[in-house]
Amino acid sequence: MPAVAWGVGAALLANTLYSVGFVLEKRALTRLPEVSVRRPAHLLRQVITSPLWLAGSIALASGFGAQLAVYRTLPIAAAQGIFVSGLVLLLLLSSRLLGERTSGRERYAIGAILAALLMVVLSLRDTGQGQDAIGGRAPAPLILTVCIPSLAAGLYLYGAAERRARHRHRMPTAGVEYGVAVGLLYGVSSLAIKGVSGVLPDVPALFTSPYPYLLLCTGACGLVMSQAALQRCRASLIVPVCTTVTSLFTAVLGTLAFGESLPHEPLRLTLRVAGTALAVAVLVLMPKHDAQPAPEPSTDPHPTGVAAP
Repeated sequence: MPAVAWGVGAALLANTLYSVGFVLEKRALTRLPEVSVRRPAHLLRQVITSPLWLAGSIALASGFGAQLAVYRTLPIAAAQGIFVSGLVLLLLLSSRLLGERTSGRERYAIGAILAALLMVVLSLRDTGQGQDAIGGRAPAPLILTVCIPSLAAGLYLYGAAERRARHRHRMPTAGVEYGVAVGLLYGVSSLAIKGVSGVLPDVPALFTSPYPYLLLCTGACGLVMSQAALQRCRASLIVPVCTTVTSLFTAVLGTLAFGESLPHEPLRLTLRVAGTALAVAVLVLMPKHDAQPAPEPSTDPHPTGVAAP
């Protein structure tokens, strides 16, 4: 019980740090000139000049540290169920501090996503001792087989979203595409953190494993990509989408890779499959663009093409 209590406490702390970090970074980015992933060095020079952004990045980095403690004490899927509860705090903070408002359709979508994640968590198989077994190490070839295509998919999706956003007459994006792309990168990062938690304190084994190098890659790419996406899109939408993709990716593929057992009972297996399918369907159906503001009524008493008498 003490280990489980520590794990739950660390997960709640990670939730708070992540939510505060994203909101602080978003607030800082709204005050900075436009950043671009095509100029990563310039982007980094811009953001590190903002004390508010630095505070947010420190909070996020501390959240990763808390996540490491979580994976040493809780099963992967159970941890994801706690992590997703942080979306509530994120929505509250973005509403209070950023003045962001979610539409009714988006609120229903976020509720459906939470339900999907809950279904995945409920699909956990009970070992009879009150908690599921915690996986240790995973074969490096298996981790690379899972992570490298996921990294490539995340980079491709982000690049495709960037190309579509550059079209002059395209409606402004709501951030779903960006959230999915960054979520895939953070999903790989989450698996790498899980791997590090199973290797430590064997430092030589750590540096012969793929985990520190996956963290370096996802950290560098995720930093640049997430900042550009946060500046353009609402945190109250992009972060829940990113969190959903990351959590489902980690819960499903992490369970497989680290041998934390899949459900054999029909009900639990149904929950796992249905929850994943629901989350994917919601992401596909969520609005891809922010509504454009209605044009202000013209004050010109003589509209174009109508001559004065």
